[in-house]
Formats: sequence, structure tokens, C-alpha cells
Amino acid sequence: MLRWRVGLLVVLSLSLLSCAPAPAPSQLEQIRERGVLRVGTTISPTTYYLYQEQPAGLEYALAQRFADQLGVSLQMVPRYNLKHLFSLLDHGEVDFIAAGIDRTEQRNERYRFTPPYQEIAQHVVYRQGSRPRPRALVELDAELVVMADSSHAEWLQLQQKDYPDLAWRSSDEHDAIELLRMVMQGDIAYTIVDSNTLAVQRRFYPDLSVAFTVRDRIDVGWVLTQQIDASLYAPMIEFFGQLRDSGEFDQIVDQHFGHVNQFNYVDTTLFIQAVEQILPRYRTLFQTHAGSLDWRLLAAISYQESLWNPRAVSPTGVRGMMMLTLPTAQQMGVPSRLNPEQSIRGGARYFEQILQRIPARIGEPDRIWFALAAYNIGLGHLEDARVLTQQQGADPDRWIDVRKRLPLLRQKKFYRQTKYGFARGDEPVRYVGNIRRYYDTLIWLDNRGHIPADPLTIELPTGSGDEEQ
Repeated sequence: MLRWRVGLLVVLSLSLLSCAPAPAPSQLEQIRERGVLRVGTTISPTTYYLYQEQPAGLEYALAQRFADQLGVSLQMVPRYNLKHLFSLLDHGEVDFIAAGIDRTEQRNERYRFTPPYQEIAQHVVYRQGSRPRPRALVELDAELVVMADSSHAEWLQLQQKDYPDLAWRSSDEHDAIELLRMVMQGDIAYTIVDSNTLAVQRRFYPDLSVAFTVRDRIDVGWVLTQQIDASLYAPMIEFFGQLRDSGEFDQIVDQHFGHVNQFNYVDTTLFIQAVEQILPRYRTLFQTHAGSLDWRLLAAISYQESLWNPRAVSPTGVRGMMMLTLPTAQQMGVPSRLNPEQSIRGGARYFEQILQRIPARIGEPDRIWFALAAYNIGLGHLEDARVLTQQQGADPDRWIDVRKRLPLLRQKKFYRQTKYGFARGDEPVRYVGNIRRYYDTLIWLDNRGHIPADPLTIELPTGSGDEEQ
């Protein structure tokens, strides 16, 4: 009897086990089954945007690589409002948020953050010249406006006890970039902005000025919900670790922000003035003769070379809009370097030739940066720097690595090892950085229709031959 009862219990237990529901798939399993990684983000130059109808931005670049690692496709889900973005995460409509979100006490209670992949600061910003510069919250003489549901708003709420008279409000109708534009237009006096956003926007609004810093060295990471298992968290840790160990993370950040860290108020202001007053005379020429190049890149090179002055002359004998040497001009079929159209056409063809000589294995945009450096210093010296880079254990096909070695061409202990010898290798580093800034600014202004074409004011060709060479 006992044996029969035990047997019955075993049968019943097996029956119950066979009827028990299978465990729910983990978040990672669901993503792989779905075949799509859904990533919430904001539309911003520092996170995600469309460039020539193609997705771009730091967060997009990182998310795409993570999706590739998981073996799934990527779906970016952009929102302008942070509240809507977190709502998507709360309701399971996105798998995580990648939008430059910083960890705060309130957020940390509700969400899981990856280890930080960036550090930022947060600044109170005003328009230079509009009022005396305040240096603390108590010195603000007008209303401070920040984005609703932002960490800026959360921080201000915590300060309210110590600064009960502080006039501030949050707005869910404007994002950070719109608030900066409102500061420039005089619609609001102050806002708080992250340092990376400010660095990008000051290229277009040089009069944006930092009053003081409210928070420094703030960690930024991806955000997941705590209500779901941690199956996606471990691959993220591995992903960022591999990116850093390989040097790819630094390269990605450099591609997006490496050229905006240094801000020069005078240079930026003069460039924007030149875009408004001088570029319209030559826009059609740049567009006509750009060939395979983006005309805005060609214009950026020309501004760096000559400030768009067709009669520019250097002490070394290079001349014209594209500052061609005499041998280069002759090679490109340019009779008069002081003729704007001939100079632009010759410079464009010469740059295309340089670009074709950069090793095909080097991808964009590094390929462009290498070609720019060669336009400035020559392919021979660039190759010397690439050899030094490889000798020192870095990647000769990455601009971020080579630009660190270019200045070594000034030092005897390094240039005596090279084929082409001494070179002022620090100059192409500045040269490339300047052109990248000008180029990005032209893209931004052109996309907003702020670069008019005025063919009626194009200067007519001057001179016709050797007397100008």
C-alpha cells in the first residue's frame, strides 16, 4: 500500500510539473526573439539626429554597435520630452534609454544605470553682454528656466530650501537647445545646460556664456528599468569594457566631440560673420566645383586657408582662396591662383586626389581627417606620423592616435627616424580641428537656410596668367 501511495505521489508530481507554465523569457531572450533592440533617446546633436537622412549622433553610434553585438537590428525611438521618454521605459515600449542621462538620487531609486561612459558638468548660462555676469544662485537677477523632468529641475528643487527667493521654473514645452536659443533671443535670462550640449551650441551661438558651474564631474550612463530582470545589464557591462579596452570608445567620442572641446569666442564670431557677409558671394562656386566632396567641407577648407579672401598670400608663396602652391596650381591646371573660381576648382581636385591616396581600409570620417592633414602638411609627413604611431603600439589608421604623434615630428629624436624629417606637426592637428568646427557649423546653418546664395555678387575672375603666379 505504501509503495502504491508513493508511486501515486510521483505520478501526480510529474503531472503537476508537466502542467506548470514555462518560465517567462528574460528581457535579453525577448529582444533576441523579437530581433529588434528598441532604444529610447532624445533628438539632439549630442545624442541622436538625422544627417543627410541617415541616423547619426553619439548615442546612435554606441547603440548600433551594441545591437550588432547582440545580433539584432536597432530601432531608435526618439522623444523631445524627458517625461515621455521615461514613460516609454516604464511601460516596456523601449528596452533602455540612451540619451546622456545622468544619475540622480530620485532616478537611482527607480531605475538601473550602467557604469558611466561619460562625465559632464552643468552650467548656468546667459547671453554675454546682456547683463552683469552672476557667479552664484543668489546673484541671479531674473528668472531661470530649465527643462521639466530634467536633473537640472531636480537639483533646483533641492536648492529651494536654501534659496527660497530663487525665481525659477521648469518647462515641458522646450528642450535644452530651444532654451539656449531663447537665451540668445532674450526671451529668457538664464538656463542650465550640460557641458557637452553647450560645447556644440557655442559654435552657432558664440555669445552663450557660462555664468557659473552648479554641478561638476557628473556620471552619464544608459538607463534600464528595475522592474525587469538584469539579463540585459551584463552584456552592457561587457560591451562598454570591450569598447574601452580596444580604444574604439575614445575614437567614437572623438568623432563626435573631439573638435568642440576648445572654444574660441573671437574665431567663432568672426566665422559666423564671414558666413553671413562673404560666403554668399562664393557659395555657388563651391557647389559647382565640389565634385565628389560636400561643398560645405570645401568651403570650410577654404576659410581655414584664406578666410575666403581670393587675394590671400602667405609668406611661403601660397596664394588664393585655397592657398595653392605654384607647382600644385600648375598640376591642377590653374593659370591664376588669385582667380576665385580657378582656385576653388583646383583646390577641390587636389583634395580629391589626396583623398584617393589615403589607404582604402581607413573608414570615414577618419579618412577625411587624414586627407585634411595631408593637404596641410603633405602626404609624406603624414605617413611618417602614421609609422611613428604604429611603432608606439597605437593604431595608424585612427586619427585620434595619429594626431597625438604628429607633434613629435618637431622633435629631433623622432624626426631623425623618419623618411621626410622635420615638420611642424602640431599645425595639422589645429588645422583639422578648425575645419571640423567650421564644417559642422556650416552644416547646421545650411540645414536651417541661413546661408543664402547670391550669385549676383560673385567676384569676376581677375588676371589671366603668370603675372599673378
